[in-house]
Amino acid sequence: MFGIIRPCRHRLSERLQASWMAHLCGLCLALRDDHGQLARTATNYDGLIISVLVEAQAAAGHADTGAGRRTAGPCPLRGMRTASVARGEGARLAAAVSLALASVKIRDHVEDQDGVFARRPVAAGARAVTRRWDRKSSGSASVVGFDTSVLLDAAARQGELERELPTGGSVLLVTEPTETATAAAFAHTAVLAGRPGNEAPLAEAGRLFGRLAHLLDAAEDQEADAAAGAWNPLAATGTDRAEAERLCRDAVHGIRLALRDVELADRALVHILLAHETERAVERVFGRPGHAACRVGHEPGTAPAADQPHGHPRLDPTGSNPYQSPPRHDPGQAPPQDPGAPVPPWVPQGPGFTPPGAPPPNRRNLLAGCAAWALMGCTCQLLCCEHDHPFSGERREGFCTRNECCDCGNCCDGCQCCGENAQCCNDCGCCDGCDCGCDC
Repeated sequence: MFGIIRPCRHRLSERLQASWMAHLCGLCLALRDDHGQLARTATNYDGLIISVLVEAQAAAGHADTGAGRRTAGPCPLRGMRTASVARGEGARLAAAVSLALASVKIRDHVEDQDGVFARRPVAAGARAVTRRWDRKSSGSASVVGFDTSVLLDAAARQGELERELPTGGSVLLVTEPTETATAAAFAHTAVLAGRPGNEAPLAEAGRLFGRLAHLLDAAEDQEADAAAGAWNPLAATGTDRAEAERLCRDAVHGIRLALRDVELADRALVHILLAHETERAVERVFGRPGHAACRVGHEPGTAPAADQPHGHPRLDPTGSNPYQSPPRHDPGQAPPQDPGAPVPPWVPQGPGFTPPGAPPPNRRNLLAGCAAWALMGCTCQLLCCEHDHPFSGERREGFCTRNECCDCGNCCDGCQCCGENAQCCNDCGCCDGCDCGCDC
């Protein structure tokens, strides 16, 4: 999985999380159906924005009525569960664009002789795959009226620009082919959705998104490229990280301005992905003071409140919130326990937790535990789903949803309901249930 858009489930409401997963699974299955099993490796986070944009511009209720959804069969990455996934022209366009992008990315690795691609047999096989994917993506894109030659021509022009770039040239000269390609893909979503008035603002949003993705990729790889002696846009143009960050933040701001002119039937998910997750991508690469990892829902004592649509408890300044820290006690003395006393509100309760005084859950023996572990590993439950621990029986989150893999902040961190960006979140629904701490 590659891409700059990586929303955590703790930053999305239940509805938006379900929609995000529907588009992600829909893209993966569209790649399989149109291009074969190997093409599913081209599934990427940024490509599914195409599918999201098509559905968001469609008639109101398109997704809710099931017109843009189908039920997919069990999948190991979903813990062998069925799911409602996106379908139709949006998913097919997203698949064609993703396949073309993956082909370009593999070709870049081959030309740069990165890692295993430096070996001739691997490079020869990779070139064969890219040629096949170029043909496949072109054929499937033509079905929905999109010409992938704009993507492939941009990739070819990219190499020429890098070879002919004068010393000290502008880094924006290097990002131009990427900007052109993403602008064309974004604009075509308006054609598929029957919203011709959206083509110009979506092309602008796509152009800036392409610039942002290119610059973030360059900044993220700068140290590794320097160590390997590889070409890097920032180093080649003498662009320092401060200037690169400024250009990235300007691109995020421009995307937000362009989205204001886009007519959408459902704005929430598009706004979250393109207005807020782009900003978080900049923060992830360049950092921000005081940026803390997401801990809500990952640690004991921070369980999400059931009545919160984003899955986060609100902190109560009176100190009566049951999920706040327990009273302090002398670290050299064990906290008092009374088997007959009621369970304090800060002690985790429910399935998977052992109440004070209760016997621990039954543990499997070594053979049974190993068998359960193998079964859960083969179905990816250990990675992606909540599950009962194969040995202890305790309820656990999947590895990919634990704190180690999550850098999200509070779900309301991105909401800007006051100040110069007040219009940014107005009526988009992405901040429903959030208390941004200001009087609007």
